[in-house]
Amino acid sequence: MILTWPRTASRGTMLVSYDRVKIMQDSVTQAPPATAVLEDLTIPPNGHWGRRLEAGDYLRLVDIEGQQAVDFLCYDADRPEIRYNAADTMKLHGSIYLTKGARIMSDMGYSLMTLLEDSCGYHDTLAGCCSKEINKVRYGVDDTPNCRDNFLSALAEFGLGKKDIVANINFFMYVPVQASGDVAIAEGVSKPGDHVDLRADTDIIAVLSNCPQENNPCSGLRPTPIQVTVYRP
Repeated sequence: MILTWPRTASRGTMLVSYDRVKIMQDSVTQAPPATAVLEDLTIPPNGHWGRRLEAGDYLRLVDIEGQQAVDFLCYDADRPEIRYNAADTMKLHGSIYLTKGARIMSDMGYSLMTLLEDSCGYHDTLAGCCSKEINKVRYGVDDTPNCRDNFLSALAEFGLGKKDIVANINFFMYVPVQASGDVAIAEGVSKPGDHVDLRADTDIIAVLSNCPQENNPCSGLRPTPIQVTVYRP
């Protein structure tokens, strides 16, 4: 199956060696004009997904119905102790919200992924994932479906576990911060069909949880499906 992408100008790509990793150091570009679809799935609410992506692969996440939070983590595939670092990503991007042009940084100073396209404009780096324990503390409810358990299920396929869960990205989730420093999870601003396109800048493991949260408005109080598609030039 072939999908046609819009063409944009690019300054090209240069591959350099960094330890045992090839990292793409280039300007932000869109996916190539023609790419092969490796995987195209609909993930239901409370579903999880994980896959190894090769350097140069592209990942598209689509918020099918709008206002749906997608919790996301990624790791160096060959050395998964090297993983997404929220603080370094925010520092390099210059914002607590990720959008087009953001590099998803590892804790070793190189980019794991680049956010190439973004039709939403707000993706949270602060609030982390929900868990049954924090749901109990915040909402007084027991044994709720949650993103941390979904992460554990996705990570288990790669021999990873609880110690490998760090502060994650929440795609399509809106967490406004006031001048006073006050912060709260607000109703999402994503519209039906909003999407992000990411490129793997080295071989990575990517995992996600399609958030099942019904006790705050991160998923519009009504979790809905998302679409996950993997492309290769």
